[in-house]
Amino acid sequence: MYDHMFRNALIVDGSGKEPYRANVAVFGDRIAFIGKEGITRAKNVVDASSYVLAPGFIDMHTHTDLHVLRDRDMKARVHQGILTDVSGNCGIGVFPNSGDALHLAVEDVLGTYDNWFWKSFDDYKRVLADGGIGINETFLASHTALRYAAMGADAGREANDKEIATMCAILDDLLSSGAKGFSSGLYYAPCLFASEKELLALLAVVRKHDKLFAVHHRCEGNDVIASLEEVLRLAELSGVRLEISHLKAIGKANQGKVPEMLQMLENARAKGIDVKADQYPYAFGSTSLYSLLPPHILGLSRFEQRLALSLDNERADLKEEILHPSGWDSVYEMVGPDDIRIIYLEDHPGYNGLSLSDIGKDRKKDPLDALFDLLSEETGLAVMSDVTQSDESLRIIMKHPLVSFGTDSLYSSPIPHPRSYHSSVEYLSRYVVSEHIMTLPEAIRKMTGENADKLGLKDRGYIKEGCFADLVMFSPERLAPSGEDNDGFEAIMIAGQPSLMNGRWSYPRAGRVI
Repeated sequence: MYDHMFRNALIVDGSGKEPYRANVAVFGDRIAFIGKEGITRAKNVVDASSYVLAPGFIDMHTHTDLHVLRDRDMKARVHQGILTDVSGNCGIGVFPNSGDALHLAVEDVLGTYDNWFWKSFDDYKRVLADGGIGINETFLASHTALRYAAMGADAGREANDKEIATMCAILDDLLSSGAKGFSSGLYYAPCLFASEKELLALLAVVRKHDKLFAVHHRCEGNDVIASLEEVLRLAELSGVRLEISHLKAIGKANQGKVPEMLQMLENARAKGIDVKADQYPYAFGSTSLYSLLPPHILGLSRFEQRLALSLDNERADLKEEILHPSGWDSVYEMVGPDDIRIIYLEDHPGYNGLSLSDIGKDRKKDPLDALFDLLSEETGLAVMSDVTQSDESLRIIMKHPLVSFGTDSLYSSPIPHPRSYHSSVEYLSRYVVSEHIMTLPEAIRKMTGENADKLGLKDRGYIKEGCFADLVMFSPERLAPSGEDNDGFEAIMIAGQPSLMNGRWSYPRAGRVI
């Protein structure tokens, strides 16, 4: 007897093929049977005739490395049907744990955690397994953690040969221990200080293991074309599989570059470079407020940053760099203070939700001076949102066949970007049901099978006999965000154990580290 039977479901199987109707039976943690026979031998029979049944969604780009320890049930993920996360993105990760410098470097994106009592990746995996987790987690080895492990607190500079060799040895061990690839954030300190020599040495290790190189490339705005050329060249020289993280063009003046960007990816694939990309379904993003500062300031400690920001002569130079950048993305210059908004300031909660222009008016100062004031005074978390691209560009990128689904979710602050709770619903309800940017099978492929294939997950991402029973049953027309919940889901199952069934939520913590 089967454990569960989804009867007469409209199956969108993750391959991109047309939906079909069938019964799906689950035994243990696997899909045991798919067919049209009238089999009823199941402990729990679900009438699925009014619903779509799809594989559990796979988030290609997220930042739940510490959130999974703060909320092991992973409700924000389960409640939107995301049952597998890829963490360690943007070069930001938590292993190997080298101490306080790493913890401080990642906290604006990953948040804080009181007890970093692991050292290695294997230690960290044991910590997750010991308490159980609500969804599957798979990880990329992060460039930030490698640099701090090899260079100590002095990671804001170019690495020497010995330090590069140390990073390569650590990366080799991490990839051997199950990391699915290597990620870098060339926009962020300390990754932005890496030389081409360092990057190619690390990518040689990635190629040896046939793993993925995921990158938040150096410039997504004025210099986006040159920045893409850089990472495509690195992929060509090293032979790695390349994943461009959260593909976009930042700034009103740069939206016309999107077709050229996509053509670059197509041309690279024609040359034999295995490149793809992911995207979150919002025209506005979220990251650390400190990322508005020039690279050489980001390489300093927070104490040194506050000191620099408090000096009038330093401020004058910083203003010039921010307003007339060279070789780096000045989001402030491209987006403007009206479209940069505070999500969360730990020491200044009264400014949460306000734009930099609003704060400047409140302080009777230029918005840049107001920003410098805030960052020189702030000792806690500082997270912003920014309108990065046009809705038209978002749609053009979204429907491209080389681009798949990600959320770039952050749970570092009590007030997160809506993508952290509603990305899958936004993706399907707005861009499939309402706007018809993609067909439902195409969208589900980008959310499931495509991402499983990138990661080499051979038994997830599809509705096939023998695959893990990570399943989502929903009504596309009823999908809608609802607070920290989402309407439209009728059943959610991970590894054969229901998280949502018959209107009841439960959290079996049936996820695992893949």
